[in-house]
Amino acid sequence: MARTVWDSSVGKKTVMAVSGLIMLLYLVAHMIGNLKIYFGAGEFNHYAHWLRTVGEPFMHYEWTLWLIRVVLVAAVVAHATSAYQLSRRDLRARPSKYAHRKRGASYATRTMRWGGIILGLFIVWHLLDLTTGTVHPGGFQEGHPYQNVVDTFSTWYGDVVYIVAMLALGLHIRHGFWSAAQTLGAGSRTRDRALKTVANVLALLLTAGFIAVPVGVMTGVVS
Repeated sequence: MARTVWDSSVGKKTVMAVSGLIMLLYLVAHMIGNLKIYFGAGEFNHYAHWLRTVGEPFMHYEWTLWLIRVVLVAAVVAHATSAYQLSRRDLRARPSKYAHRKRGASYATRTMRWGGIILGLFIVWHLLDLTTGTVHPGGFQEGHPYQNVVDTFSTWYGDVVYIVAMLALGLHIRHGFWSAAQTLGAGSRTRDRALKTVANVLALLLTAGFIAVPVGVMTGVVS
C-alpha cells in the first residue's frame, strides 16, 4: 500500500506537502530563536544551551535536539526526493505539480525548482559554517554561538549568501504553503484568498525575521 501511494503522483505531492509543513513549523521556531540575538550574548548563548537540555531529565543531554535533527533530515530528504521525481515526470509528460497549474503563475511558482536548489546548497553551507565550523570565518568557537554568528555576518560574502537564500526561502514559502494546502484538501473557493494571505504573511515575516540577524550585525546593533 505504501509503495503504491508513493509511486503515484498524488502520493508524492502529499509527501512533499507534509514534509514542507514540517519544515515550515521548524523555520518559525528557528526564526524566533534567532531573534534572541538582539538581547545580547548571554541570552543567545543560554538559549543555544537550553536547546541541548530540552526534555531533561527524562531525555538525555542533546537527545531531543538530535530527535529534531533526524525528523528534519527525513523531511528534507522526502521533500527533495518527491520534488525531483515529480520534476522528472514533468519532463516526460505534461506539467504535474502538487497543486494545479494556473494561468498567470507568479514568479515564485516559476522559480520553485531553482529556489529549492538554492536552499539545498544553503543548508549545506549553513551547517558547515555554524554547526561544524568547517567554513567558518575568524575561527569557530564551540559553545559560543553568538560570537560565531557575528563572525559570519561580519563578512560580505556571509551576508550575501544568507540574504539571497532567505529571499529564495520567502518565494518558496509563498507558493509552497498555498500549494500544500490545496494538496491536503484545505483549499476551496471561500478559503483560497485567506490561504494566499496567510502564505504571503508567513513568507514576509520569515524572510524579514531571518534577514534581521545579518542586518543587525551589519549596522552594529548586534556586535
